[in-house]
Amino acid sequence: MDLFESMGAFVRVVERGSFSAAARELGLGQPAVSKQVRALEQYLGGPLFARTTRQLSLTDQGRRFYDQCREILARIEAATLSFSSGHERIAGPIRLAAPVSYGRLCAVPLIGEFLKRHPDVVIDLRLSDHNEDLLKENIDLAIRIGVVRSEGLVAVPLGTSTRRVYAAPAYLHRRGTPLAPSGLADHNCIGFTLLEHYDMWRFKRASEEIGVSIKGNLTSNSSEAIREMVLAGLGISLSPEWLFATDVEQGKVLTVLDDYQTTALPVSAVLSPERRHSARVMAFLDFLREHAHKQGACAKRGPRRTT
Repeated sequence: MDLFESMGAFVRVVERGSFSAAARELGLGQPAVSKQVRALEQYLGGPLFARTTRQLSLTDQGRRFYDQCREILARIEAATLSFSSGHERIAGPIRLAAPVSYGRLCAVPLIGEFLKRHPDVVIDLRLSDHNEDLLKENIDLAIRIGVVRSEGLVAVPLGTSTRRVYAAPAYLHRRGTPLAPSGLADHNCIGFTLLEHYDMWRFKRASEEIGVSIKGNLTSNSSEAIREMVLAGLGISLSPEWLFATDVEQGKVLTVLDDYQTTALPVSAVLSPERRHSARVMAFLDFLREHAHKQGACAKRGPRRTT
């Protein structure tokens, strides 16, 4: 048995969720991968997977061994890539996850600049407003907006995402313009359900703090859908600046309640601890930190106020 090869096959099975998927990625037959994992279990003297359930799951020992395998294999990969050049080479794939609109508007413009610096890196960008499981989906680095609550992950602050209240001119013409947060009670407010306490909008002016329980007939778990709803004049939203920046410039959307501050959301880069041993992942993380001001300002343009 080649120990490192078997460890690599085991890691692929865990991350792909099945022996057949791991076999396809490795270019092997499923029996060959199963044989490698069985040989590894015999070498270790215990089971890695709980095979009594229909769904593939790790034993407690298997989970600990998996975490150690990922770290060991990441170190071997980094050492191999650095051998020929004498220093750690920035090359290979990075699987990056980000929220849909933020990824499209803020992350994508930075990726091109990073690839100019490191042309041997290949980035697989996965956009979703749901927080993907970094382990299950084999994510190297994820950008998340809001409080990071996942245990066992490393969260690196990248700044904050400022929010404003937005509505289309046609909507405001039809329903009127709220002049204070309390005026939102008369409006169809659209809630973004992936945020905790999405139905409570908070404002601040000077020393005054105001919490408004919103109501309306529209909610969504997609920021892109909320943008379309606002553009269609269906309601009013509390959203990040980068979501509506271009629409504000073009006069398609107006900001209201600009005399009040809203709660900004933290923006973080999230990774599992063993990914810190990957030269390419850390290079991209350093790049994000270097350009954090661009991410925060990727959509910061002057608001178009109501009149």
